Amino acid sequence: MTHFTKLLSASMLAMSASIAAAQTDITVAIQLEPPNLDPTGGAAQAIDSVLYSNVFEGLTRFISDGSVVAGLAKSWEISEDGMTYTFILHDSVTFHDGTTMDAEDVKFSLDRARAEDSINAQKGLFADISEVKIVDQVTVMVKLNQPNGMFLFNMAWGDAVIVAPESIDSIASNPIGTGAFTFTDWVQGDRLELTRNDAYWGQPAALETATFRFISDPTAAFAAVMAEDIDAFVGFPAPENLPQFEADPRFQVLVGNTEGETILSMNNKMPPFDNILVRQAVSLAIDRQLIIDGAMFGYGTPIGTHFAPHNPDYVDLTANSTYDPERARELLTEAGFADGFTTTLKLPPPSYARRGGEIIASQLREVGITTEISNLEWAQWIEEVFTGKNFGMSIVSHTEPMDISIYANPEYYFQYDNPEFQALMVTLNTTTNPAMRSTLLAEAQTIISEDYVNGYLFQLAVPTVAKAGLNGLWLNQPTATVDLTGVSWSE
Repeated sequence: MTHFTKLLSASMLAMSASIAAAQTDITVAIQLEPPNLDPTGGAAQAIDSVLYSNVFEGLTRFISDGSVVAGLAKSWEISEDGMTYTFILHDSVTFHDGTTMDAEDVKFSLDRARAEDSINAQKGLFADISEVKIVDQVTVMVKLNQPNGMFLFNMAWGDAVIVAPESIDSIASNPIGTGAFTFTDWVQGDRLELTRNDAYWGQPAALETATFRFISDPTAAFAAVMAEDIDAFVGFPAPENLPQFEADPRFQVLVGNTEGETILSMNNKMPPFDNILVRQAVSLAIDRQLIIDGAMFGYGTPIGTHFAPHNPDYVDLTANSTYDPERARELLTEAGFADGFTTTLKLPPPSYARRGGEIIASQLREVGITTEISNLEWAQWIEEVFTGKNFGMSIVSHTEPMDISIYANPEYYFQYDNPEFQALMVTLNTTTNPAMRSTLLAEAQTIISEDYVNGYLFQLAVPTVAKAGLNGLWLNQPTATVDLTGVSWSE
């Protein structure tokens, strides 16, 4: 073999090895852009979609099957009376700025979340905490006012991640956590970039870099996937295109479930929705299957209460809201609205809301209810609907896990105030017996269904379109996240 041939052979071998090496970067598209980057101070699910587990971690965490496992706490002990949790933290954990994550940061995070002036969107998760004590650098004692069978579950929410006091002033634009990826850049309106954290305390990520792109328009989403400009689209917003991707060997299609109860929310303190007869009329005027077929192309499961159908404790109450426009008109007449009324329908960006809103507006029109539709961006929706409570109706998918307890908060945006339900939730929180908890959850589902608090539409499916060869994406979303910590490419 000549010297030239040997060089050529070596060059070809090197090229082959290079081609065979697994890809280490990824571009993931999601429909919604986060309004800020603080999961402990914002209600939008898009914050968790990008940052949960990737950048921020809590004492416990959700994994893809919905289980709660250890996070920054490697173990814990629960007192016999169920009112004291002692967490043992992993040692040698650092934040992305190099500072140590220890018991002081845990105390700071929990005390901040439960403070009187807290802006945490899920402040109720921390309501039972009476005191957080530092035992030593890696040991934290959390004392509760009463036993709470959901406490470890609550600590796995994105709203309960551990943050550092040193970085809190700029967290909304420069998030500094302990996760497997560090925040690199955020070009608002376009993309957010992450880089592998080589100093990560746990199992390092296979990916070296990750880019999240924000593509809200379904047509643009289809074009980006077909052109292979992106590697995966989680929550693909044009389900009518899924069969085309399933038939294309370049792609894989995953269709999983979410914790997202999609509801037609009604402002229970604003007339006429302070009248149960009106709320019932709205619920009976809606053909859920038509919305699922028309807006989601069949992807979704009808619901009759605020609870996930895949949960073992789910009660099928869809019969309470059977499509019956004639009865809806009778109820409106009984409520004093024989000629109907006009109200607002404020819609956030997701396809289920925009597409579903047009269908619902048409159905409500048939019984005499006129809706003035406003299409809002997420920041506007948070300001006007979630915070300002300035709305008649809206459509949103509540993607937080096991979140029926929001109905016990009369300050929550749909402003349902029922002392009986609030007392039931207190009992549920202090109950650890599984059979008794199931009974209480069934009762809770029934109360809000029969009070017609909101129009319960469907459980949101999550379709993901990804390139063939991409492994480790979650099928289901037990919490709203695009967890990239276990994602890799086939070699």
